[in-house]
Amino acid sequence: MQNDRRDFLKASVAAGLFPALVGAQAKDKKYRTALIGTGWWGMNILREAMAAGESKVVALCDVDENMLNPAAAEVQKLSGDQPKLYRDYRAMLAKEKPDICIVGTPDHWHALCMIEAVKVGAHVYVEKPISHTIREGRAMVNAARAANRIVQVGTHRRISPHNVSGREFIRSGKLGKIGMVRCFVLYGGGPEKPEPNTEAPKGLDWDMWCGPAPLRAFNKKIHTRGFRNFLEYANGTLGDWGIHWLDQILWITGEKYPKRIFSTGGRPIAGPIINTPAAQTTNAPDHQVAVYEFDQFTVNWEHRRFGGNNAEKTHPQQAVGCYFYGTGGTFHMGWLDGWTFYPANAKDPVIHEDAKLNMPDNQNIKQLWADFLDAIKTGRKPVSDIEEAYYSTNVALLGMLSMKLGRSLQWDGAKELIVGDPEANKHLSRTYRGTWQYPKA
Repeated sequence: MQNDRRDFLKASVAAGLFPALVGAQAKDKKYRTALIGTGWWGMNILREAMAAGESKVVALCDVDENMLNPAAAEVQKLSGDQPKLYRDYRAMLAKEKPDICIVGTPDHWHALCMIEAVKVGAHVYVEKPISHTIREGRAMVNAARAANRIVQVGTHRRISPHNVSGREFIRSGKLGKIGMVRCFVLYGGGPEKPEPNTEAPKGLDWDMWCGPAPLRAFNKKIHTRGFRNFLEYANGTLGDWGIHWLDQILWITGEKYPKRIFSTGGRPIAGPIINTPAAQTTNAPDHQVAVYEFDQFTVNWEHRRFGGNNAEKTHPQQAVGCYFYGTGGTFHMGWLDGWTFYPANAKDPVIHEDAKLNMPDNQNIKQLWADFLDAIKTGRKPVSDIEEAYYSTNVALLGMLSMKLGRSLQWDGAKELIVGDPEANKHLSRTYRGTWQYPKA
């Protein structure tokens, strides 16, 4: 038997086949993969990881057993893997030391989970926005670089086929010189009614869910998917949707940061903020406008959660995206509706490209995950690298900060400080609750 194997290897080397054998073995290797946050979006990512065929799911972590247990059952059904289950991400990372860690938690957990994951040697796929505050984001970038780990961020529009071709169209010069960009998310809604507070569901560790953020009474408006409109845990529509479209602007133009920011907004339709022992409303603005001054152009952000009407829709289902206004015409980068170029010369034809999106939820996680794996194998930066997502996240966070303070901000992007405003600079970080330690950059 040994002689037969030796003869086979000799023959393989002679025939030049041995490198192919090594390559096949490397291809068969599966990355030990763990997921923190087993809810809606975390499982969307993990399904694509399993479908790619290069992951063995070794662990799942969630503070809510009502999410964790169904996720474990689905993983076993889809892949045959039997992941170990954890409530505390620190215990999971310390014991399992995965090759890849997916962070699909609410926003206020992204920084601590990602930083701890790279410290134990994992490459990380972390959802956007990367952080709740600017200095959390800087600590994340520094931790990724110090650990020499690949960190991909879930800004999947960077790899959606129509976004890629639209970027190429604009960068080719066909739009001409860009003077202004308007990005927007306009949906319907109305007055908000307070929701009664209740006991947390059995199996949910609510104190741990809140973690380093302020502790609110449990309310179903917050958990599972309403947290984005509670400013203790996220940054409203600008911090959620805004990341995608502001990121498109930086990605397409090559800019990193604005020089001046002003934002205003409020809750004239949603109504007053209520947070009592008995009931709660959200506390994010129901509409917001933010203006960003860059070196070469101005950006206007607008969102509204009321008055959604057919007059402004770019698609039968929605009005979202970016309008790039250039000397050659207007270019709309959309989502479900792909992209469309309206030339300045009315005699020239309108140019359009349809979107190519994956279900469920009309996303391109599959392509972004493939890019992530390739970056791990080659050592190159991924298309949604943590540092680029940091700059995009900062644009949204600066808009939120301007609105909260009620004044314009001058941003020194190189020093990552607000010029001449010590009070505003205090808001670049925040105090964590209890014994949780804010990450050091």
